[in-house]
Amino acid sequence: MDQILGQVLRNAVWERLDTLASLADEADSGSLASVARTELPRLAQAWRAMLSAHEPDDRGDCPTCSTRWHRSKAPCSVWQAAHEHLIAGGLATTPEQRTSEEGRHTLRVPQVAGVGPG
Repeated sequence: MDQILGQVLRNAVWERLDTLASLADEADSGSLASVARTELPRLAQAWRAMLSAHEPDDRGDCPTCSTRWHRSKAPCSVWQAAHEHLIAGGLATTPEQRTSEEGRHTLRVPQVAGVGPG
């Protein structure tokens, strides 16, 4: 049951991101401004929530990416991705270009037919 709910959640998120990307590419300027006013604050809050969960602890480890047997030093892959996409912009690599073994939160492009990028 958890797998089904997880897949439904992932599908909904990918569909929302696809819709927003499509609007950014195809919407007229009035519609785009309206979407930006509502969606940019929501996306910023989502990034803040995710980055909050990955704030380093007193030892400099990411509490979310770390396990009992493997400590993940900050900045973890989530913070690295945030920097790449929010700060570095055009200099950043895309998920398809990333080949490192950074840990369990490394960005991956799903290979599910009809879901996600592609």
